[in-house]
Amino acid sequence: MATATESALQAKSITPGITVDDLARSTRFYEGLGFVVEDRWESEGVLLGVMLKAGKVMIGLSQDDWKKGRDRVKGIGTRIWIGTDQDVDQVAARAKAAGITLDQEPHDTEWGSRAFTLTDPDGFKLTISKEP
Repeated sequence: MATATESALQAKSITPGITVDDLARSTRFYEGLGFVVEDRWESEGVLLGVMLKAGKVMIGLSQDDWKKGRDRVKGIGTRIWIGTDQDVDQVAARAKAAGITLDQEPHDTEWGSRAFTLTDPDGFKLTISKEP
């Protein structure tokens, strides 16, 4: 059976935007991973969101406005995969030095990459990996 080798959409990037409970806490977490704040959105002096950048990858964080309730669970069923050419063990060590707890230490995967996993403050799962 023949398979399509080219999709109709030729995307060049993807930038997830996630809603968080505590924007300052989440920003510190991602900065601890090595992201930097690329842009900030404020209204009447209140920080509403940030765009974070790491290499060519961007993630948007926005402060929850609580219109859907303060007990709304976030992150369920979501995993963000972040690929890098860097030494994954060093990236993990830097994250741990910033106070971030890893869910899984750097390890070799069955498909040949080196990866570690962690969970952000709102329950979003992250995997950082380097392909062989």
